[in-house]
Amino acid sequence: MKKINLKSKFSKFNDLWSPKVIAEMNDYQFKLVKIKNDFTWHAHEDTDEVFIVIEGSMQIEFEDETIELNEGEMYVVPAGKLHKPLAPKEAKIMLVEPKGVVNTGNKVNELTAENDQWI
Repeated sequence: MKKINLKSKFSKFNDLWSPKVIAEMNDYQFKLVKIKNDFTWHAHEDTDEVFIVIEGSMQIEFEDETIELNEGEMYVVPAGKLHKPLAPKEAKIMLVEPKGVVNTGNKVNELTAENDQWI
């Protein structure tokens, strides 16, 4: 395993809402994603999902509250919890989740990204 430079990895892609895998640990993947504007309401029925803000800020809307995350902060969305990530300005995020998790969870739409896109 070689060390991974996050800035270098982020410079390799420009598309939004399309997570890129940078490492695996056991059955978990570390994914980088650039986000901007609204995503889709969804849930991951069988797993928690970790959001770590590397650069910028974002929000995660839930049915009863909104969580604001700034650079250097993280949040764990519990399995089965309906949520919608969003970022008014482009933000750079790391996701930590089991291999094979679909980014749109229990929905398939135009924002559903291909899995296992390594950079």
